[in-house]
Amino acid sequence: MKTTIISFSSRQNGNCAQIARRIQSLVKEPVLFDFSELDIHPCGKCNYECFNEREKCPYMQDAEYGMLEAITQSAMVYFVLPNYCDYPCANYFIFNERSQCFFQGKPEVLDLYEKVPKRSIVVSNTNETNFVTALSYQTADAPDVLFLSAKSYGKRSISGDLLSSEKAVADLTAFVKAKDA
Repeated sequence: MKTTIISFSSRQNGNCAQIARRIQSLVKEPVLFDFSELDIHPCGKCNYECFNEREKCPYMQDAEYGMLEAITQSAMVYFVLPNYCDYPCANYFIFNERSQCFFQGKPEVLDLYEKVPKRSIVVSNTNETNFVTALSYQTADAPDVLFLSAKSYGKRSISGDLLSSEKAVADLTAFVKAKDA
């Protein structure tokens, strides 16, 4: 079965995009979604039509539902997240918020989603606790998270060169291969 990879950063070719592509090269049947290439609307600027009728969501045609559908058909999911102000970026929260419409009135689809193992790679120099809390909504168990701190590899996150560290590549590869074997 396929592996879905979601890079939540809006920055093209930053650390998260590079990490997502690296995971893509390490797994079988990868499906990659990169927020830097997607136009996904947050909830709002509507009359919440979806609360009455799921299919009335004015944003039903954006990439959100394709991502959620891919996850329900996957053997594994990887979320790749940057740290902005000690929390996941807004794209993660948009993804999480918009999922309520996708699952509304479809408990069997929510059940499929919840059964798919989800792992996260977080590019962060600080506050791991906030990420564990935010990611706990995606899984019944404790979140499976690899924190890659650019500082610990002698890098600056904003430079986008985290994977120029052989140790960072080795740590990422070991994390992915631990479940892919």
